[in-house]
Amino acid sequence: MNDKQGRGVGRSDLEATSPEGIRNVVLVGPSSSGKTSLVEALLHAAGAISRQGTVADGTTVSDFDEFERTHGRSTSLSVAPVVHAGVKVNLIDTPGYADYVGELRAGLRAADCALFVLAAHEEIDHVAVALWAECADVGMPRAVVITKLDHARADHDRVLAAAREAFGERVLPVLVPDGDRLVSLLDGATSDGVDVRRGDLIEGVIEESEDEGLMERYLAGEPVAEQTLVDDLERAMARASLFPVIPVCATTGLGCAELLDLVVRGFPPPSDHPGPDVFSTAGVPQGPLACDPAGPLVAEVVKTTSDPYLGRLSLVRVFSGTLDTDQPVHVSGHFSSFYGEAAGHDDHDDDERVGTLSYPFGKQQTPATRVVAGDLAAIGRLGRAETGDTLSHLDRPLVLRPWEMPVPLLPVAIEAATKSDEDKLSTALGRLAAEDPSLRVEHVAATGQLVVWVMGEAHADLALDRLRTRYGVSVEQQEVRVPLRETFARPGRGHGRHVKQSGGHGQYAVCDLEVEPLPEGSGFEFVDKVVGGAVPRQYVPSVEQGVRAQMERGLRHGHPTVDLRVTLTGGKSHSVDSSDMAFQTAGALALREAAEDAGVTVLEPYDEVVVVVPDELVGGVMSDLSARRGRLLGTDQSDDGRTVVRAHVPAISLVRYAVDLRAATHGTGTFTRSPAHHEPMPA
Repeated sequence: MNDKQGRGVGRSDLEATSPEGIRNVVLVGPSSSGKTSLVEALLHAAGAISRQGTVADGTTVSDFDEFERTHGRSTSLSVAPVVHAGVKVNLIDTPGYADYVGELRAGLRAADCALFVLAAHEEIDHVAVALWAECADVGMPRAVVITKLDHARADHDRVLAAAREAFGERVLPVLVPDGDRLVSLLDGATSDGVDVRRGDLIEGVIEESEDEGLMERYLAGEPVAEQTLVDDLERAMARASLFPVIPVCATTGLGCAELLDLVVRGFPPPSDHPGPDVFSTAGVPQGPLACDPAGPLVAEVVKTTSDPYLGRLSLVRVFSGTLDTDQPVHVSGHFSSFYGEAAGHDDHDDDERVGTLSYPFGKQQTPATRVVAGDLAAIGRLGRAETGDTLSHLDRPLVLRPWEMPVPLLPVAIEAATKSDEDKLSTALGRLAAEDPSLRVEHVAATGQLVVWVMGEAHADLALDRLRTRYGVSVEQQEVRVPLRETFARPGRGHGRHVKQSGGHGQYAVCDLEVEPLPEGSGFEFVDKVVGGAVPRQYVPSVEQGVRAQMERGLRHGHPTVDLRVTLTGGKSHSVDSSDMAFQTAGALALREAAEDAGVTVLEPYDEVVVVVPDELVGGVMSDLSARRGRLLGTDQSDDGRTVVRAHVPAISLVRYAVDLRAATHGTGTFTRSPAHHEPMPA
């Protein structure tokens, strides 16, 4: 694998004509592994940039904004294409920080294969293991790239051994460093330490071979041709059953050409990688979708950004058909249809027209006229399209099952800093949510707060920075308030008397109520037991309306009152001064007096929490949940060998649990939460 052809990129180079001439490669790895430097080194090796980090006019390749430069980490995916050996390679760089896993999943959706990047001087930690699992969950073919070979503490062999221990014996080197050169384990050359590794590689490749007799012949001493090994290796890579390892030094360029060769020859083109499930907009499955430029148009928005000069830009992956400039398309967003209301994005179907088409190259855009199935491109000014939406023909609207978005579990309550900010806040939050499906906006009616749900503190910082710098909206954070409820502690009686005489038409209404608490979830019941017309029939609904209004306002602490049976037992009226409003007021007064008689209990919500952690951390997690007034329900073993802890925990104790659990488990713990019930709050 030593085809070192490479060339710069221009418009004609980037306009692929068939899926077979495209490789979509996502770079995955911890945030400090050197993914962005590797992208720049590959572009430089192929002649796409004049020197590492810049194109010919000096424009930066890295798609970093001021927030990313200030905080020293990438927060979103970026795309840079290169042409190598006549094949267009779309390099998709993704963030490695846990808060931005939504961007990682978008990158995995856009790609057909992955380069898993590890630094030669770092340990393989929980972050790397979690990222590897993300790739495995979607069956992504991948190769392992060990970078930063020139670091003072670099130890290629140690990282290779750790990778095999963490990710399995199918992680096998195909090239090993030897001073300032690389030695191939496929060409039969021998040197100290190479023979054993070559034997492991050959046996691993042969085990994946479709030639069932090859292993028997190899064990009998028959030599295996290099081309046979290469062909079997490439098939195993495409099936994601073997993961070759290549060392690369971005600074010197060592291994870059070999890595590009491996990508072009060993990774599958889009036509060989299964696409997502496709449905009609009514939800009817449409069967497998071929990656065919002549097929029906189906493209997906994998990233949405707002540029101050270009407006909204939608990065799309075309799965079928061909996308043309100025083409009318149907835009379908059906998150809720697949993942329920918790997805936080309303379903929508709209018709729009494609504006400008371009190939993204960091912050630079190369104009395009048409984009074939399998390729990536940016579309300007799609006003209604959100990340995860499907584009299709007007006469055959289709929708792809969206990739599974991570659930944001950290609430951040905000309010506009000024009146002018308040006027712009709703629109700005809507645009943020359209760009980032891992961010959810909630207006909590019970507390009156505006809550933004995010993945973690870094994600919160990014969202607030985007509001300020991109949309000119300043906000202030508030303490998150958990919605509480009230109910009666025991049965009670109330007498409501609303009588006012001030000359002329007065107000007169009297009613008597009996109130009893009901089991949780029973709701509100109103019973009329008035006899003899003490309360005229036309005013009985007025009493009920007044009781309901008082329940909404609360009885003692201002929280909504729930689960009551209220019985109207009697009252008095006046032929002239009684009215609807008078009996509403009397009903409210009677309920408040009954609450004084019976006492009021404040109810707090409990969530069912499911925490998944490594076995060695179970004790600490269980103790922490107990300290949060949680009740443990039990433990189980997960499919990946970790422990699942279930508990009922007060929601007020879970406001910052996303941050606290990550810190306590060094990022290895995950959790989900769902509403369970309400219980009386301790005094």
